[in-house]
Amino acid sequence: MALLQMQRIYIYALKKDRKQILELLQRRGVVEVRSMLKEDKVFSKSDVSVAKQNLEKNISITCDSLSILNNYIKEDKSILSALAGRKELPVEEYDSFKEKYKPTVNMAKRIIELSKIIAENKAEVFRLQTQIEILTPWVNLDIPLNFKGTKFTRGFIGTLPKPWTLEEIYEKLAQYMPLDVDIISTTKEQTCIFVLCTNDKKDKVYEVLRGMEFTLPSLSIDQLPTADLSPAEQLELLVQQIDKTKSNIQAAIDEMESYDKNRNELKFLLDYDTMRLEKYEVIGSLIQSKNVFIISGFIAEKDFSAIEEELTSKFDLAVESAEPRKRDDIPVLYKNNGFSEPLEGTVNSFSPPAKGEMDPTMVMSLFYYALFGLMLSDAGYGFLIAVTCAFGLIKFRKTIEKPMKNTLKMYMFCGIATVFWGIIFSSYFGDIFDVVGKTFFGVTDLPVIPPVWFYPVEKPMLMLTFSMAIGIVHLLTGLAMKGYQLAKQKDYKGIIYDVIFWYVLLISGIVLLLSMKMVTDILGITVNISDVAVDVAGILFGASAVAIILTNGRESKQPFKRILKGLYALYGISGYLSDILSYSRLLALGLATGVIGSVINQMASMTAGGFFGPIIFTIIVILGHALNLGINALGAYVHTNRLQYVEFFGKFYEGGGKVFKPFGINTKYYKIKESTKYGNVK
Repeated sequence: MALLQMQRIYIYALKKDRKQILELLQRRGVVEVRSMLKEDKVFSKSDVSVAKQNLEKNISITCDSLSILNNYIKEDKSILSALAGRKELPVEEYDSFKEKYKPTVNMAKRIIELSKIIAENKAEVFRLQTQIEILTPWVNLDIPLNFKGTKFTRGFIGTLPKPWTLEEIYEKLAQYMPLDVDIISTTKEQTCIFVLCTNDKKDKVYEVLRGMEFTLPSLSIDQLPTADLSPAEQLELLVQQIDKTKSNIQAAIDEMESYDKNRNELKFLLDYDTMRLEKYEVIGSLIQSKNVFIISGFIAEKDFSAIEEELTSKFDLAVESAEPRKRDDIPVLYKNNGFSEPLEGTVNSFSPPAKGEMDPTMVMSLFYYALFGLMLSDAGYGFLIAVTCAFGLIKFRKTIEKPMKNTLKMYMFCGIATVFWGIIFSSYFGDIFDVVGKTFFGVTDLPVIPPVWFYPVEKPMLMLTFSMAIGIVHLLTGLAMKGYQLAKQKDYKGIIYDVIFWYVLLISGIVLLLSMKMVTDILGITVNISDVAVDVAGILFGASAVAIILTNGRESKQPFKRILKGLYALYGISGYLSDILSYSRLLALGLATGVIGSVINQMASMTAGGFFGPIIFTIIVILGHALNLGINALGAYVHTNRLQYVEFFGKFYEGGGKVFKPFGINTKYYKIKESTKYGNVK
């Protein structure tokens, strides 16, 4: 429940060592570089926009080439490849990549060029196939489609809608004889015809044809390979062009596939330029003179001595630290144990602690795991989650990346908590032991495994009471966290006015509610509270309410406004009541998991008869419980986060800070392997 102490760091070094110093700092990943010094006549910032644009362009090209390559040759990845983490490479391999850099960039560009060639040729094949489809009805025409006639004749080549017979066409054109009509082809949609008439009657013939809805071929003569050839000859040429285009496509695909063996070089190029881009972004924030440059930023206090020792032993430079200033936006770097560390990301999803705020991760983790387990509350499901995550952590312990490691650890602890509550309420894949025992072994002494406490389905009001009791503890803990935070700020009046008075009001209010028979009857519990305790609770409730009214508007100088603000603050007790009722979701989700699991088991037991019964039973159980686990685990995750963000954090935590983002190796595929003196930096 702590944050690491941060310091300002200043590094004064010679410009000739800039590249080596920045690469060392990048590999160490312990300094967040900030531009905290102003420019003057001697020191100024460099314009690195052109270099950054070139690197961004190369990164984009490399990403596109990898994506294109993966479209043609799928990368062989296992289901568990995400747990393997990035591949480690020695720093020497990083340094030696300079020789491969330009050829690899050219290879990436060539892959993109090949994809364009393939796309253009596929479009050409489609165009040629369209021409073939249009030409096919004219294949029996032994003259070119652009034939217009001779010196004394006029030819018309085109289509008529719907089927026409030769007699019907001659009947329409009979008065303009002599002429010749040929039907080239006929379909349900159209009739392709060739009409030849004398020049003196061409206008009249064309007018009649137009009345018959005559249209010229939809294929432009300019699109044909050679306009003076017959359609059959045109088709032959088009087929040859398609074959040639397809061979070009295949050649491009073959060349594309040949680059599969260079996929790792492309991946390294992406990471290499990503690292260089980050380095240039840092260079752009540095102030430098002709021979000297200055790095400023933040570093964890625990890492300062080691980085100072390493830098001064390798370079001629000076390193100094300083306490952060009041106006500094100090980055947040957590310090938690292995139990609560996995939930740092959950806190960040809400917002990192602001300046002066405490880290809520440790206290939150105690409730987070417990509430998740209570919502899922099935020992079988919890066992599967815990064992699966533990297997991943053990199997890939040497290669797994920290974010994935924390995710697995979080779900492993959630699974363990789920097992605990499942045992308490005797839920093992619903009531699978009872159903199997009764269905296949004739067991009558049920339940096979009784609950340690009770069945929530049988006593829902007791479960509701228990859920709200946990909610009260959760909310009071949040209020206590506020008191602790005020104590660190030495705001002792705030502790009394904003914490202690509310504690007295809430606890005395709970005592008064539990003294009412109507309330205890609804909750299904029996509570014996003496009259003296009730009287004392009533007095304390009234006194604390008056105290809240008088003190919660204390920042206002006008008495009337102060009282109004105090009354509004007292109205906040209704918010506490609604918050407590929010914990009824513990009952709802817990019951949903158990009831759905039991329904699945009952459905499976109906098919258990006969030779194939056990097989069908097993299939239904596996599929049904897999679905139930997925749905309710997701619900438990979402609602556990909600209870932390809204009910718990709402009592003391605002956030608004910034996570520590050191200058480091934020790559996708590779990481540099190098022994260091530094601990893990998150």
